[in-house]
Amino acid sequence: MQGVSSLVKSTIPNYLSSLPIPDSIGGWFKLGVKDWAALIPPTAALAGFTYITYRAFCPHGRPAPCGKVNPNILKTNPKVVDSVDVEDIADKAAFCRCWRSKNWPYCDGAHGVHNKETGDNVGPVVVKREK
Repeated sequence: MQGVSSLVKSTIPNYLSSLPIPDSIGGWFKLGVKDWAALIPPTAALAGFTYITYRAFCPHGRPAPCGKVNPNILKTNPKVVDSVDVEDIADKAAFCRCWRSKNWPYCDGAHGVHNKETGDNVGPVVVKREK
């Protein structure tokens, strides 16, 4: 534990203070080859840390969803078609568009989990009765 404390309190600050970082933009053009070589390790460490953080929090780092939209609703049918009479709908109804609802064809909120897993933004179709 004392080694970590020494590293954080003295070794790293001393190393960083010894780096040839110029005070002005023009100073960057006056750096020599040895100065540029001294800047490579901290730059590589910062780039690696940035890349790892980006991959951890970026949606591109997650696996792509499978190509099928309908995972399990009426898979024995060649085409899923549902029909609902307007008279059978109350004042308002929400119909599923993500194909994950357990109450098909009505929405049960399953699109929330689907959206979180895939980065999608699908939601229900809401039908309202005119008065």
